[in-house]
Amino acid sequence: MSVGLSALVMAKAPRPGTVKTRMQPLLGADGCAALQAALIGHAARWAVEVAPGAAYLAYGPDGAVEEELLPHVPDGVELFPDGEGDLGEKLAHASAHVLGERPGPLLVVGTDMPLLARAHARGAVEALGEADVCFGPALDGGYWIVGLRAPCPEVFSLGERWGGADVLERSIDLARGAGLPTALLGAERDLDDAADARALLADPRLPPRIAEILSGA
Repeated sequence: MSVGLSALVMAKAPRPGTVKTRMQPLLGADGCAALQAALIGHAARWAVEVAPGAAYLAYGPDGAVEEELLPHVPDGVELFPDGEGDLGEKLAHASAHVLGERPGPLLVVGTDMPLLARAHARGAVEALGEADVCFGPALDGGYWIVGLRAPCPEVFSLGERWGGADVLERSIDLARGAGLPTALLGAERDLDDAADARALLADPRLPPRIAEILSGA
């Protein structure tokens, strides 16, 4: 893996009724909270694996405290609040915080992609050898990872357009508009709803704990 690589996880505290809400018809509020906790743990372990000594987790929402996340996070992860504002402002704040401590490259992920593996980090690092920004497309039109060589707040300036089917397309346009060469990785499926759950349960790469929660519904 690249010398100086850092990894950042963006995560919401696993509170019933506030996370993975589109999964509530399948899992209920408590089940969604358990799923979020498992997803946090998987993403945080990935961060430690690919960037030992440089793994971070930015948490929210406003008012969340470290103690809500710590039971699900392995040793070696530095936690800090994700800041104020919309998702783009939080991403800009959190990535600038990490890059202020450790010059790039930086890989940023959320907790919605349960198939994260070391190979994904290798692919992103390779892409950043020639690009300033790389994205991993999600099947819903967003992205499951963004890699940065330096702070790029312009990439996250989507305003109210977060969550739409054109998030990736608009993010690429923003990067290119800022004069930043971009690269794309392979597409992956986020875990957002029951259809995603069914598809992921058929994938042998799905971590056992997450599979147990989804199949136990």
